[in-house]
Amino acid sequence: MKIGFIGSGNIGQVVAASAIQAGYSVVMSNSRGPETLTELVKKLGPQAEAATAEQAAREGDIVVVTVPLYALSQLPDFDLDGKTIIDTMNYYPQRDGQIAALDNGSTTTSELTAEHFPNAHVVKAFNSIYAADIKTTAKPKGDPERRTLPIAGDDATAKKIVTELIESIGFDVYDAGPLHEGFRFQNGTPAYCARVNRSDLIQLLNQAKE
Repeated sequence: MKIGFIGSGNIGQVVAASAIQAGYSVVMSNSRGPETLTELVKKLGPQAEAATAEQAAREGDIVVVTVPLYALSQLPDFDLDGKTIIDTMNYYPQRDGQIAALDNGSTTTSELTAEHFPNAHVVKAFNSIYAADIKTTAKPKGDPERRTLPIAGDDATAKKIVTELIESIGFDVYDAGPLHEGFRFQNGTPAYCARVNRSDLIQLLNQAKE
């Protein structure tokens, strides 16, 4: 299975490296063009290639949108009909500008992503773990210290696809529910970037308030 990355920052690079180790291939892109990704692709190895964002969206069986939130509205409406999108984004008003619908809790970053790509299936994931932790806290399945990561989404098949990816790179997964429930593990909540197991994660998720 191939994963297309729209954005190749810290999270994108580490998820790509971990996915390659788990047997996936990746297509990396950024806003500056594939020629700026030569060294990254060389570092990632033969299972990686550089492309435009449009190519990454087209070629990926899964598409990871991992750009600053302010850049979401600048992305073209790629042909993502029926595809699974992983949204890793968080809202930082000092960087992204004030967004009233996020400030008042009426929507979430992932719901904004779903509005931007209305024919795709968005799953919120990888937003509540530091990039470095993806590499350093991954554990084999069955390890008593294996960390649990939350996801949220409206499509069961898409969540299954994302769950399989996350489990393959060293984490258990807890399905927090529909896409709106992603508010429970956005930045500023008790569950955000918590290094915990399933039961402790559920307790933290339940502490979140809209």
